[in-house]
Amino acid sequence: FINQRELALAVLAGCGPSCSSVLNIPQELCWKQGVSMKQGTKPGQGPGLVSRLQIHPWPGCLQVEYYGTISIGTPPQNFSVVFDTGSSDLWVPLVSCPSLACQTHRVFDPSQSSSYKSTGLSLSVHYGTGEMEGIVGSDTITVASLVDTNQLFGLSTAEPGRFFVHVQFDGILGLGYPNLAADGITPVFDNLVNQSLLQENLFSVYLSREAAGSVVIFGGIDESCFTGPIHWIPVSYQGYWQISMDSQEVACAGGCQAIIDTGTSLVAGPPSGIRSIQSALGARQGEYGEVRGLWSPWLLPFPWEMGGHGPPGQCKKRFPTFAQFPSRAQMQHNEGSCMSSFQDTSGDLWILGDVFIRVYYSIFDRANNRVGLAKAV
Repeated sequence: FINQRELALAVLAGCGPSCSSVLNIPQELCWKQGVSMKQGTKPGQGPGLVSRLQIHPWPGCLQVEYYGTISIGTPPQNFSVVFDTGSSDLWVPLVSCPSLACQTHRVFDPSQSSSYKSTGLSLSVHYGTGEMEGIVGSDTITVASLVDTNQLFGLSTAEPGRFFVHVQFDGILGLGYPNLAADGITPVFDNLVNQSLLQENLFSVYLSREAAGSVVIFGGIDESCFTGPIHWIPVSYQGYWQISMDSQEVACAGGCQAIIDTGTSLVAGPPSGIRSIQSALGARQGEYGEVRGLWSPWLLPFPWEMGGHGPPGQCKKRFPTFAQFPSRAQMQHNEGSCMSSFQDTSGDLWILGDVFIRVYYSIFDRANNRVGLAKAV
């Protein structure tokens, strides 16, 4: 289902109008470098609920990162978290954390929660662009209308480095498979399922370029967020939401593995594959991924507009516009540069991040261990 031309379309594309709302929680986004029923399901069918969490762009930033609000404890203490399908742990800063990243964000105070329980366990989580160390506690977690009791979660006592200092989110809520979680910790989504809080054992994500309309839907699928059929792809490894991509002439020779990752901003891949794509696009990549002189007849067959919205004489004048097609393809731009949505990664996996998910409404089906992709509206 995924091929290189679709991939090129995806990473350069925006999203259309926002889909309808039922129950909403804000989620925001910015540049880094990280309820309707399912088809065939009738309202009231099966136990549990469908709960919807709305997400919004971080004002003034390129739209490549999303975060939303949850609450922890009794009474609730609110936190902004990234809903990350590339990890499985939940953590927020602890009130006693001395790191600068903790001091610039909201922190959890266990003494102010009557439902908090200490566990005596420790936790360390490493990401591609940051890390945290801390302790494990237990408390009530509220996500949208869902109340997850006795949830184990991390409280950071140290967030080394600079990455987490300036981000808008306080912590991360992982939505990957349990075997990515720290030993002994059941992820939030699994606890929601185990407590029969969801109508279906899945969640879905719609990302918009607009200030409103992006959502994470727990327990269901919103058919107003996409058009056409859902293409189901089996999960090839139950850790990340990992799938197989077919072999293509531009990159991914012989086939390759990819993960659908809401916690990654761009599309990342092995350096050789990224170089091949940039070359095919006629792009020249700078230190920070900026692209100049993006023009190649190879792009002409693509059914999308190459109008761009960058500075005159740089992006806009170099991109031909195909007015007969919907306006769905836009390069990122910032401070006078057109930005490519591809970046290198040190591993062998391709990572299909938010710029891909903005084009494909993404369904993460744990009951059947598969990913569903449909053209987002």
